[in-house]
Amino acid sequence: MACAGLAGWSWPLRDPVCCALLAAAGLLLGLYWLLSRPPRGLPPGPSPWPLVGNFGFALLPGPLRKRWLLSERAGQGGSRPLAPHLLLTGMAKVYGSVFCLFVGSRPMIVLSDFEAVREALVSQAEVFSDRPSIPIVAMLTKKKGVVFAPYGPIWRQQRKFSHSTLRHFGLGKHSLEPKIIEELKYVKEEMLRYGKDPFNPFPIISNSVSNVICSMAFGRRFDYEDIEFKTMLSLMSRALEISVNSHVFLVNICPWLYYLPFGPFRELRQIEFDVTAFLKKIIAQHRDTLNRENPRDFIDMYLLQVEEERKSNSESSFNEDYLFFIIGDLFIAGTDTTTNTLLWCLLYMSLHPEVQEKVHAEIEVVTGRDRAPSLTDKAHMPFTEATIMEVQRMTVVVPLSVPRMASATAVLRGYTIPKGSVIVPNLWSVHRDPNIWERPDDFQPTRFLDENGQLIKREMFIPFGIGKRVCMGEQLAKMELFLMFVNLMQNFTFLYPDNATKPAMEGRFGLTLAPYPFNIIALKR
Repeated sequence: MACAGLAGWSWPLRDPVCCALLAAAGLLLGLYWLLSRPPRGLPPGPSPWPLVGNFGFALLPGPLRKRWLLSERAGQGGSRPLAPHLLLTGMAKVYGSVFCLFVGSRPMIVLSDFEAVREALVSQAEVFSDRPSIPIVAMLTKKKGVVFAPYGPIWRQQRKFSHSTLRHFGLGKHSLEPKIIEELKYVKEEMLRYGKDPFNPFPIISNSVSNVICSMAFGRRFDYEDIEFKTMLSLMSRALEISVNSHVFLVNICPWLYYLPFGPFRELRQIEFDVTAFLKKIIAQHRDTLNRENPRDFIDMYLLQVEEERKSNSESSFNEDYLFFIIGDLFIAGTDTTTNTLLWCLLYMSLHPEVQEKVHAEIEVVTGRDRAPSLTDKAHMPFTEATIMEVQRMTVVVPLSVPRMASATAVLRGYTIPKGSVIVPNLWSVHRDPNIWERPDDFQPTRFLDENGQLIKREMFIPFGIGKRVCMGEQLAKMELFLMFVNLMQNFTFLYPDNATKPAMEGRFGLTLAPYPFNIIALKR
């Protein structure tokens, strides 16, 4: 019977047509293997699989695969997959500080130490400042705006205008202080409503941070009970999360999946529709009420620039469509990053009361409990500033930065980086590097202070990135973080509820790194 079975399976080999087809298939597979072999000189990394490369960390070998499939810790909802920034940091211990993965046949170069990040983003900035064309990002942004737009003349023109206009309305200037302090009055009122009861600080902090952006971009603030405003903030946070942590990520492999009429695909399309309608309504209101002699905000200034450009340059990149995507960048990125940093600050203060006491003591000496803080106080509050910096180092709200792309073939740390390679600076790894930071996993604000208690500026501290595409909102974020944090510490003592489980401190990975939902108690001082 066994021989008969083998004879049955061997018959195709006697058929000339089948032999020819099998030979052709073998030839095609051989050619594909030869053509898809990684180029010489690439950084080390796990061997890619045919067609998919290293896509899906479950394809990684050995212990790394197990670390991805099962979290090292049990979370609030049971075990969770290890977050990408943690997995890539672990891979650097295996393959080195510069290593290579493949997304399909495309190399993705991960930079895991400060020297590699600096060499790529600063020393070779012209080569490594472009953005890769990632399907889900391209669909949502149309490759416009400031954050995700390709590097080139249009991006430089739009960024220069955006930065100068935001400065006109207070970016990096003391003139913006009153708006931030005014917004904090509403924060204080909202927190006082809870008395000694635990509450979720996310909506309050998110509203306040977004309103500072809105005052500059839209010329107005929104009431905390404004249903449309609250909905938009919630939708933005949700979109950033599901774009990375759901099946929506598969759109980057099969773009047509974006149009599936169910699940997170449908949810993301609906969010895009709702946020688009919200922002375009605001732009239309500005167009209808524009006073050319007295521009109120960023949108007015941009609309005037559009009119001016039309007179002399019909091919200008300034138009209402581009304005929409810049406003989206400001509204979404500007809200989410600073909101999460402040939430991390409150969480760390509630879990480290000894640090909070030192912050309180410094504030008592410099401002007391009645005078509102000012940016001029920064120089006299080194421990408070060091505390904010240590929270940023520990959490890095954009842990993998925003991916870059090599616009030309280059040599980096002795390796050949082909044109078109995706570049991922792992800022989390940089900020947890034991060769730079002593006991990097411990929360120690004093690491940013010298023996005299004065602030130390450390080159390796890069929460906003470095190079030509450093975060445009860095100055605004620093202003908001200092003034809001000091004002909150001035008015409250934050406690973590005794009966509550401590949240997993590795954070919830999306485009930004947010803390898992938590409640705190804000006691009036």
